Amino acid sequence: MKKYKHIIWDWNGTLLNDRWLCVEAINQALAIRELKLISEEKYKDVFCFPVETYYEKVGFNFEKEPFQVAGDEFVQFYGDNFHRVNLHVETIPILNKIQNTHRSQSILSAGKQDFLTEWIKEHDLSNYFIKVLGIDNQYATGKTEVGLAWIKELKYDLNEIIMVGDTPHDSDVADAMGIDCVLVENGHVSRKRLEKTGRKVISNLSKFYKLID
Repeated sequence: MKKYKHIIWDWNGTLLNDRWLCVEAINQALAIRELKLISEEKYKDVFCFPVETYYEKVGFNFEKEPFQVAGDEFVQFYGDNFHRVNLHVETIPILNKIQNTHRSQSILSAGKQDFLTEWIKEHDLSNYFIKVLGIDNQYATGKTEVGLAWIKELKYDLNEIIMVGDTPHDSDVADAMGIDCVLVENGHVSRKRLEKTGRKVISNLSKFYKLID
């Protein structure tokens, strides 16, 4: 796989180890409504895009209240507790290794752009990426459209670009962009679900470097 000259990274779950916080955040919203809490295993089995569908799977009823109410509660809790989140232990080593091979890197995330920019700065990662791309809302919609615009800007052939993500949605986004994709299982979705995409699934980011070395 040495042909790749540019790596597009997903953020949440892929580089950032935040699944546990997402479970805490959704559980506090469920608890407020006296709904059944979920485990991390349950979370990996049901998390999906659009996130409104995921909320419905865990018990929210949007006939009783708008999705945005619970969505805003999640975003508030996540933001208040972001200081507790760390990168995956392999993140810095893999970013360094790829940077040292003179490949370029970018981030394409379903996180809101201003939040994402601040998170990247907080983790002192800005120097690794030629661009950090998020969306214009806090409800995780629009990643595909942002990706399609980005792929037009990149000065590489499509077969020289690969995306690394942790959800079937990342595979779908890569499909829309016309590029390869590898999925990592230490994020937000179970390995079983990732394998159903037909993509190469790896256990952690150190395995990805072996694919392109």
